[in-house]
Amino acid sequence: MTLLEALLVLAAGVGAGTINTVVGSGTLITFPVLLGVGYSPITANVSNALGLVPGSLSGTWGYRRELAGQRARIVRYGTFSFLGAATGAALLFVLPSEAFDAIVPVMVAIALVLVVLQPWLSRRLADRRDADAPPREGGPATRALGYLTGVYGGYFGAAQGILLLAIFGVALDDDLQRVNALKNVLATIVNIVAGLIFLFVADVAWEAVALIAVGSAVGGQVGAKVGRRLPPNALRAVIVCVGLVAIAQLLGR
Repeated sequence: MTLLEALLVLAAGVGAGTINTVVGSGTLITFPVLLGVGYSPITANVSNALGLVPGSLSGTWGYRRELAGQRARIVRYGTFSFLGAATGAALLFVLPSEAFDAIVPVMVAIALVLVVLQPWLSRRLADRRDADAPPREGGPATRALGYLTGVYGGYFGAAQGILLLAIFGVALDDDLQRVNALKNVLATIVNIVAGLIFLFVADVAWEAVALIAVGSAVGGQVGAKVGRRLPPNALRAVIVCVGLVAIAQLLGR
């Protein structure tokens, strides 16, 4: 890797860490860069997953105030993210690389629609709920969707944050910033689990991992500072813009 290529990978790590903390889809920045500097798709995917772990941890720490009172959610949905990530990481070495190419853009598009409609859906669900009923905390369908998102995150991961925001934004009675904080924790779990599995079964480009790790850790702090200041409608607008770019990149792969 030349000095220029190293700087490019480092910059991609900063960008990925920032966008992952605010929305998700940072992999769509780092993965093409790793391919561009000469790594094979499997090595790039594995090295990217490991490199983004510090960025996920950094972003989670930046959102720690919004995580207050969410311990039970983290345990509940983190378990399904853990299991899904392990499944997805195993599938990376079984399924062809094209396995998710057709369905993921559709999933992201549906997620964007749900993000946009989330305030309206939440009001409708609140109107239909008994006034004395406890706040919504999701159910079996939410846990199943969390598991499936973990599977995808362990397999490739691009735009898993958008999917998580859409699922939990509708399923939970909470504001979007707190949902985003939960998303960061779940994405961190997925990245760590997949990364640990990859350590034992795949070739890792450690120089790329180190560069992305440093860059994404910085980006995670930048993303937390920016994301936490965005009002809900502005955050939704960012999610939609990033999601549309993600769909375009996924269709162009």
